[in-house]
Amino acid sequence: MNPTGGAGDRRDLAQPALHDAPKEGCMGKDLMEAVLSPANLKQAWRRVKSNRGAPGIDGLRIEDFPAYACEHWPAIRQTLSEGRYQPQAVRRVIIPKPNGGERALGIPTVVDRVVQQAIAQIMTPIFDPEFSESSYGFRPRRSAHGALKQVRADLKAGYRIAVDLDLAKFFDNVDHDILMARVARKVSDKRLLALIGRYLRAGVMIGSTLQPSELGTPQGGPLSPLLANILLDDLDRTLEGRGHRFARYADDLMVLVKSERAGQRVKASLTAYLGRQLKLPVNEKKSQVAKIEQCVFLGFTFRKNKLRWSDAAFADFKHRLRELTGRSWGVSMPHRFEKLGQYLRGWMGYFGISEYYRPIPELDEWLRRRVRMCYWKQWRLCRTKISHLLALGVDRRTAILTGVSSKSYWHLSRSKATQVGMTNDWLRAQGLVSIRNLWMKAHGYA
Repeated sequence: MNPTGGAGDRRDLAQPALHDAPKEGCMGKDLMEAVLSPANLKQAWRRVKSNRGAPGIDGLRIEDFPAYACEHWPAIRQTLSEGRYQPQAVRRVIIPKPNGGERALGIPTVVDRVVQQAIAQIMTPIFDPEFSESSYGFRPRRSAHGALKQVRADLKAGYRIAVDLDLAKFFDNVDHDILMARVARKVSDKRLLALIGRYLRAGVMIGSTLQPSELGTPQGGPLSPLLANILLDDLDRTLEGRGHRFARYADDLMVLVKSERAGQRVKASLTAYLGRQLKLPVNEKKSQVAKIEQCVFLGFTFRKNKLRWSDAAFADFKHRLRELTGRSWGVSMPHRFEKLGQYLRGWMGYFGISEYYRPIPELDEWLRRRVRMCYWKQWRLCRTKISHLLALGVDRRTAILTGVSSKSYWHLSRSKATQVGMTNDWLRAQGLVSIRNLWMKAHGYA
């Protein structure tokens, strides 16, 4: 294995290409050889390296892995080949959810991330081609945007009642035996099946306490999304067999019907199916049958057949912008612009498909005002403020009156002096990204 990877291969490594699928014979006893092939491992390492990420329970960092692999990889590869490799437990990390609550992530060691990624790259071309067309989560050339567009198309076809099912702590409740039985439908290599089983049962380190993992597949590992799709493919096929319109992204599922009565019937039927066949409980408090306008799917709502970011997503957006433009954040303005630009591009890269334009110009104006406030606070002394305003072309009298004013930073950020001096063009030249321009670009207007 070459742990250093290389910059020459520009192909997107986020998902394995379908033409990389192993030959038919590799689905038998030789599948582990495909996993451990140098080319597959090299690609897996490049993907793990690009994702970066925190260390697992062994403390080994991404940047330290190449040296570690040079010394230890031959022994690790041998144990994998002989079916003796024992994965380490994952490190439990708790992160807040955007809409409240907490999500538990399991962070594998870097070695285990590379091995899991190598497995996923071989198994994805085996399983993915037969997954449902209505499944969009963690699949090659598919995304949440595709799921949202499918829901919108079904709305226009007259399916306006949503069966919004919430699988209660899905990744924590996966039954290992049921999952492995579905993996074994297409994978007969006993070494690989045993290795996947050991990953499922590797345990979770919480602080200094090791807890067994008798259920679940921890979020955070490269293999978990594929395993989730393998398990839920039975659900997709059941929905297709019944002729339902639906879209699924990982464990987020929305089924669309034409009447509330049909929705209640579908909800009851699917709840029973999930509990009986897949042993997956449904969260009744968070599941509902309602008009589509009352539902949130993947952070979006649907109003008059158009996509809009949800109120909660927009509130989180503004909250984060307040943090990034907080006047007490003691960083340089170039650093602030860098972080602000990264966040804005990322957020608009996802939510920019919203067809709701109305609040964007006002939001841009509000953001510019907050940035002017940051400059005003950073300039601090009266003489510094006056000298900056004069250099920006503000007349002397206005610059002096504004510079010595005792009014609040927020008030003065909208004064004549600050707006004449710190013009929109000037702020853009300093590095401020326009939300409007990002939205226009997302819709093909720029």
